[in-house]
Amino acid sequence: MNLTVQLAPGNKKGLKLVNPLMTASGTFGYGMEYEHLFDIQKLGAIVCKGTAHEPWEGNPQPRIAETDNGMLNSIGLQGIGVDALIKEKTPVWAGWQVPVIVNIVGRTVEDYTEVARKLDNVPGVAGLELNISCPNVKAGGAEFGASPETAAKVTAAVKKATSLPIIVKLTPNTGEIVRIAEATAAAGADALCLINTVKGMAINTTTRKPLLGNTYGGLSGPAIKPVALYMIFEVSKTVDIPIVGCGGITNADDAIEFFMAGATAIEVGTASFMNPRAPMDVLEGIEKYLRENKIDDLHELIGAAHR
Repeated sequence: MNLTVQLAPGNKKGLKLVNPLMTASGTFGYGMEYEHLFDIQKLGAIVCKGTAHEPWEGNPQPRIAETDNGMLNSIGLQGIGVDALIKEKTPVWAGWQVPVIVNIVGRTVEDYTEVARKLDNVPGVAGLELNISCPNVKAGGAEFGASPETAAKVTAAVKKATSLPIIVKLTPNTGEIVRIAEATAAAGADALCLINTVKGMAINTTTRKPLLGNTYGGLSGPAIKPVALYMIFEVSKTVDIPIVGCGGITNADDAIEFFMAGATAIEVGTASFMNPRAPMDVLEGIEKYLRENKIDDLHELIGAAHR
């Protein structure tokens, strides 16, 4: 049974995974936190939490609110910063079998390029996931991924700053997802990840105030799965680079839908909060599906809904 996937076929270093199961940034820490729960080395890749050029404190409390079929979070990309990451985390990752991809964040293009430059050729770092859902302070707080122009600009800048494979994680909070995907691919992205969280909020009916300290947050979990599938299906029609599917995957059936929509790999995120073993459960479920349906190669499923 062939589960291997290549996420950076156009990059000299490549990003070959033994299987398509990845963890979503911000839901799996730095990987070490889950080592005692299951063999994380069996995963395809681990994507660590967002990393900026300096430590970020994150947003005010409360930061999480449950919703029907999902959750809202406004963590605010709290993180230790790239220097601490290189000193404390990468030496551990360098000894792992599973590749680790660093999710990078920033408020300016220069922020992104600084982090990318520092991580280039650091042992233990297999690739970068470019989070362009961050507010661009030079553009009045609009998300970098909200327009094709800004998405392409930051992608091209990071591409020049590193030789590492780059996965660009796209925001669903736009009406131009296909144009943005095309622009980032043209700017040098090795792969795309769809989707990040959907903007939302909740209100406390007793206090009459927003539940989250930052007023609004990002909706994740099963509630956004149909949105993610739709966007992957549409984007996969127009780009020829791999797509990593993300958004509401909780079981193997969900994962199979994402492959059929056009995803080459998938990320499990919010499900890990409900079941810390969710990534491994989904992987084992994918293997079971392939055996039961006598499918020898995962690639037979990729884009099947288009055929």
